[in-house]
Amino acid sequence: MKQGAPEKPALLIIDMVKDTFDEAHRLPITPLAKKTIAPINALIAGFRKQSWPIVFATDAYHETDFIFKGRMKPHSLVGTVGAEVIDELDRQAEDRWLPKPKFSAFFETDLNAWLKERGVTLCAVGGVATNFCVLATLLDAICYDFKAVLLEDCSATWSTEMHEQILNNYRRNPLDPLLRVLDSHQFANAMGMG
Repeated sequence: MKQGAPEKPALLIIDMVKDTFDEAHRLPITPLAKKTIAPINALIAGFRKQSWPIVFATDAYHETDFIFKGRMKPHSLVGTVGAEVIDELDRQAEDRWLPKPKFSAFFETDLNAWLKERGVTLCAVGGVATNFCVLATLLDAICYDFKAVLLEDCSATWSTEMHEQILNNYRRNPLDPLLRVLDSHQFANAMGMG
């Protein structure tokens, strides 16, 4: 990543919302997602020191949305507490909160233009779920000509096995080094955040 001009990264934190972390819902993802909080907060601190953009993209669904016509139950509904960013993350007023209508943070939002206005060249993506909204955002970042990093210890899904399968699919891929899988420490070192 250090070849040529230095990268200007943005940290995209996907769907770290109260509905997912509510113990009462008894979701298999909850204990795994909780493990991502500390590494995400560490990266947030590093990004703040560099004055790099931080985006909290959250589901903003409607109960009548097409995606709820399958087995998925309504969650993260627009205007509900469940669709808000969890309190455990260090979100500040200067960070961008981006409610999104579907899986990718780029879909029907102004994220592409907003990042390009700030000179961003690379999107570091973490959050939940690795195999849905994180992956959709990661692939869309590439489609909009951003380099992309899947932050392995900052992402989670319903099982460790499923998470590892997704990571392994992208560890060695034809888009490398445009699309990479790194943990938060590897990414911080590559960006000179040390």
